[in-house]
Amino acid sequence: MAYTDYYKILGLSKTASEEDIKKAYRKLARKHHPDLNPNDKEANKKFQQINEANEVLSDPEKRKKYDQYGEHWQNAEQFEKARQSGAYSGGGRAGQSENPFSDFGGGQEFNEGQYSDFFEQMFGSGGRSSKSRTNKFRGQDYQAELHLSLRDAAKTHTQTLTVNEKNIRITIPAGVEDGQVIRLKNHGAPGANGGPNGDLYITFRITQDPVFKRVGNDLYITLNIDLYTAVLGGDVMVDTLDGKLKLKVKPETQNGIKSRLKGKGFPIYKQEGDFGDLFVTYNILIPQNLTEREKELFIELSKMK
Repeated sequence: MAYTDYYKILGLSKTASEEDIKKAYRKLARKHHPDLNPNDKEANKKFQQINEANEVLSDPEKRKKYDQYGEHWQNAEQFEKARQSGAYSGGGRAGQSENPFSDFGGGQEFNEGQYSDFFEQMFGSGGRSSKSRTNKFRGQDYQAELHLSLRDAAKTHTQTLTVNEKNIRITIPAGVEDGQVIRLKNHGAPGANGGPNGDLYITFRITQDPVFKRVGNDLYITLNIDLYTAVLGGDVMVDTLDGKLKLKVKPETQNGIKSRLKGKGFPIYKQEGDFGDLFVTYNILIPQNLTEREKELFIELSKMK
């Protein structure tokens, strides 16, 4: 089983600070992002590796386990339990760490008899015959990001993701939020020794929309109206997720006033038929390039106060 060096993936040393990890991740994620490299399988694969490395190294607890146990840090607790129960017999030479994971991936050669059958079942026996133990270990979880527009997030639809060179077709329910995480069971790394696969965790990233601002399940929009409509009232057209809608403006509407359109907001996640509200803020436009006659009329109006 190949060793995955998360530090190498991010171009860092083991002494890297949290800030170093954050900067390296952001730089590499931008470079290999699928949106900037469409139809590039290598870039997509690299992006997933970068996310996986960041998921582990940016978390102090996970990083501590990874530094101690290597790629299989998620199996650390199982190993410790097995060692306490006698499944791990030690056998290291004087001056070496009692923990067989500590040198894993360090380029050192393992000597015959140095590690127990437990270690061999977990990482392979290197060509030697091993005793028949049945320790099963769950595969590593995968992390991925899926970027959606606000309008795509507003409708239930399917997408195909490529994870570890495998295509996974998923249905995305309407109403997902930015930063929301869903789990796809058994779509992670294969388990060891017959153990179950890990899971795939997908984090949704919703891009900002040029028209609507989303707050929870409500949408907000700014609508420009002319001075005459604001003063006298009238009908205007406003954008909604379903298309344009006629809206009646009351006479003497003030600048910044909000109008609420019930049920015209964002669909509520996994509550079919339920929606938030749409709030329309009026922005009154002052007329420009007035003719002399128009100026005279405004002067007359001002004198009537």
